[in-house]
Amino acid sequence: MSDIKAKVRPIQLPPGRRVLVVSDIHGNLPLLKGLLRKAGFGREDILIVLGDILERSEGSLETLQYVIELTKNYTVYSILGNCDNITPAFVDARPDIPESFYPGWFRRLGERCVLVKMAHLAGAAIEDPADYPAARAAIQARFPEELDFLRDLPQIYVNQDYLFVHGGVPREDNLEELDAFSCMKDDDFLGQGHSFRRWVIVGHWPVTLYRPDIPSAKPILLHDRHIASIDGGCTLKADGQLNALILPDEPGGEFSYVAYDGFPVMTALDPQEASAHPVNIRWGRSALEVLKEGRELSLCRHLETGRELEVLTDYLRFDDRGVHCEDSTDYRLPVAPGDRLSVVRRLSDRALCKKDGATGWYFGRLT
Repeated sequence: MSDIKAKVRPIQLPPGRRVLVVSDIHGNLPLLKGLLRKAGFGREDILIVLGDILERSEGSLETLQYVIELTKNYTVYSILGNCDNITPAFVDARPDIPESFYPGWFRRLGERCVLVKMAHLAGAAIEDPADYPAARAAIQARFPEELDFLRDLPQIYVNQDYLFVHGGVPREDNLEELDAFSCMKDDDFLGQGHSFRRWVIVGHWPVTLYRPDIPSAKPILLHDRHIASIDGGCTLKADGQLNALILPDEPGGEFSYVAYDGFPVMTALDPQEASAHPVNIRWGRSALEVLKEGRELSLCRHLETGRELEVLTDYLRFDDRGVHCEDSTDYRLPVAPGDRLSVVRRLSDRALCKKDGATGWYFGRLT
């Protein structure tokens, strides 16, 4: 928690204009451009960028600059996410992010952190805390437009029907009194039991983390609680996608969405039934015991559930905490001949594929 309160702004969404909401781009400019192209985004549309434009990709600076240009030429509203907040907080030496945070973050991400890339482009070192004062001045001098754009972003946009926020909110009233950081970073928001009168549209927490069985990147719509969670795991997940939630033409109508993942699309030739009782091994719940390591796949036991399954060998991570893995599953997709599948990975006897946002294995032929 900090002393900085949420910046809240009203938003006008005139009837007759399509509204697309995108979240958690994380510097993946090809996916953002691909999504907008697939959605047919145009000048009559309204785009709401729900935060986390930045970080975890070397394309973060270019993505930020692209969003700024979109804002100049189209109707675009952007919200500050927790990853976006790192940049102005560092340059302005704000106390809401402690100085001790930065060395590890910069070291871990390298130029996948936009501040590291900005510093290097500005001719400044940023690897040591002793470098920070000069790096702040150099970044400010080289990138004033980008910094002013981020500084101006609110944490919340709201009208009578919708509330847009990156992480989440505990209530709908007295929004200006909410802690800004808590609005930007609100882990497991759906698990907190909140319900709202307005529709609250959030990102931040990849939706696949809510599913213990089938890994799916589709937006989650909780109609009884008026919450939409839309983070498709773009950049963060090997099988992630970027979602654009399309608001109903009129409040109370049906939502739709467009997604783009950039994977090659192939046609399935053989039928396959869905497997029963699959498991979705996901971040925070990924501890494993390796039973038999193989070249493509390794037989593992998932410690939380006791389930044995084959995991991609290059998804395994060994460190002082033990063995973990990237998001993995034993789910077999339901497939009919002629289905079009996004192909994440092809192996000698199967392929890791996506169908309507869900990730699973397909053992048939692809063309």
